[in-house]
Amino acid sequence: MKNIRNISIAAALIIFNSSFAQVAIGKQTVDGNSSVLDFDNISGNTKGLILPATSGLPTGSLVNGTLIFDLTDNKVKVYENDTWKSLSDAGNSSAVIANNSAESGKGVIMGEASSTADGVLVLESQDKAMILPKVAAPHLNVKNPYPGMICYDTTSKTLAIFDGSVWNYWK
Repeated sequence: MKNIRNISIAAALIIFNSSFAQVAIGKQTVDGNSSVLDFDNISGNTKGLILPATSGLPTGSLVNGTLIFDLTDNKVKVYENDTWKSLSDAGNSSAVIANNSAESGKGVIMGEASSTADGVLVLESQDKAMILPKVAAPHLNVKNPYPGMICYDTTSKTLAIFDGSVWNYWK
């Protein structure tokens, strides 16, 4: 049943992507006209976005704003101005389940017809952004966070990033 749901979500993303539309996940409509990807942010939400866990730093067509969970030092990192910057302290990757399947394709591009960026999910837009899942006090309410989880903490009004050990907060 879970596989059917995942396949349905993937098919919907591909269909929406081909029309360059805004995408809402877990709800019927996108909030406003300024987002390319929006999540269901109902009261009591405890679900976030999980970053890709990589063994080392990706190479290739990197663009500013690329986010990963680096398994070599267990840190969440962002690519900015030709360098990787840590967004967390060293965490713990023991809960990360390795994906050993062969990659195929370029991933999903949303917002534009193509992209020079190389990623699993690439959001391209000149005038739209992604609205992160909103969670009130994730350090209290997310019972089993996964390494690389990010969300917007509505209580502290900060970006919350779980590194596998603790939550890191950015204003």
